[in-house]
Amino acid sequence: MNKRLIVYILGWVLIVEGAAMQIATVTSFIYGEHEGIYFLGVGALSALLGLLAVKVKKPKNPVLYQKAGFAATALSWILMSFVGCFPFWLSGEIPSFIDAFYETVSGFTTTGSTILTDVEALSHGMLMWRSFLHWLGGMGVIVFLLAIIPKLGGQQNIFLMKAESPGPIVGKAVPKMRNYAMMLYGIYFGLTALEFIFLIVGKMPVFDALNISFATAGTGGFGVTNAGIASYSNYLQTVIAVFMMLFGINFSVYILILAKKFKQAFRIQELWVYFGIIVLSTALIAFNIRSLYPSAYDAVHQSFFYVSSIITTTGFGLTDVNNWPEFSKTVIMIITFIGAMAGSTGGGFKVSRVILLFKETRKEFSLLVHPRNVKTVKMDGKAIDHNVMRSTSIFLVLYIGIFALSWLVLSLDQTDFVTNFTAVAANINNTGPGLGMVGPVGNYSEFSILSKIILIFDMLAGRLELFPLMLLFAPSAWKKS
Repeated sequence: MNKRLIVYILGWVLIVEGAAMQIATVTSFIYGEHEGIYFLGVGALSALLGLLAVKVKKPKNPVLYQKAGFAATALSWILMSFVGCFPFWLSGEIPSFIDAFYETVSGFTTTGSTILTDVEALSHGMLMWRSFLHWLGGMGVIVFLLAIIPKLGGQQNIFLMKAESPGPIVGKAVPKMRNYAMMLYGIYFGLTALEFIFLIVGKMPVFDALNISFATAGTGGFGVTNAGIASYSNYLQTVIAVFMMLFGINFSVYILILAKKFKQAFRIQELWVYFGIIVLSTALIAFNIRSLYPSAYDAVHQSFFYVSSIITTTGFGLTDVNNWPEFSKTVIMIITFIGAMAGSTGGGFKVSRVILLFKETRKEFSLLVHPRNVKTVKMDGKAIDHNVMRSTSIFLVLYIGIFALSWLVLSLDQTDFVTNFTAVAANINNTGPGLGMVGPVGNYSEFSILSKIILIFDMLAGRLELFPLMLLFAPSAWKKS
């Protein structure tokens, strides 16, 4: 375990977070709010501690292997969530430290679940920081560090990218990890800016447009009004729905398109399954809720928006889906678990894992009928490595285990079955809203401190794909080999 390099990485995380907080400081200054002093103070202290860690613990060996890479990533996310919650808490806008920590973790992990009952009571600086957390967490701070720090750009540090990038397969579209990270952030910034322009064209206020663009890009879902996205026009809602869908696509697809490798980009099976799920789910829900709306257009509009929001695990809402028929709510819960594409900013189980498990199941059934056949699981014309299939199966077992234990603990709060089940599903899949008390018009404020801690763990575990966070609790990982 290269502990010195881990401390070095944590130092850079603190520096980046301290700098990022100044966006909220500037926002507070523009609106004449005194809350900016908290961002200025916490940000300066964060950057100072980061500089000390970088200078004092400068590593002699710049190599991180898988164990240390996973540990560094998990510790980075815990540290930046811990530091990021202090402005909320110190300002008194979120008086409870656990609530402030929960809100910050929800922001960084792009979950979008909230303990706030009145979002509009927050100052502009706090709202900006809350939404910018989504943007920071969407592509990942470690990916950002790989892009800006030459020492972390080595090929061996794919383990850092693997620990933070969602999905079972992390491919390299370019030879150097640093170039790859820079391309990812370039596309991320470009799509965010494009959405912002479309929102401004639709006459959304600049402050709202910035916040919504950050939240959409990170597939997070924090809003700036109590009415959420329902307070905007149909044009703006459609723009947001389309961009949510775009941010749920594997960014490698965009890299291939920019490289003019169109055949390779559109041959990706996961892409078509992703679009297929969106189209089918939208059609099924629209048909099911048609009687609740004055026209077929309204039903399709509501359906597409919510499907795009849930499958990408963004969590924006237009209406209280608790009033929808049971069939529609069931479809919503199914796509909550499926999630977006691997390599996107979305959460969930990932479309690629679902495809792999279906292919593996089909292979096993085929071997029952023809036991002497030799079959391999393929995706996009290439055989899938056995280690990927093994990792996918272990992920499923671990996922079910964490889900079941979390659900059991939440039941101690005596809340209803639907609320508990969907709360865990929404947090571990980084979706945000569930059903019942935690639906689109509800929140997580009524849960006990223990339940909030469990849900904090679930959000971090879901965003980091379980393994990096669970590694921290393995004593053998910290022993010298």
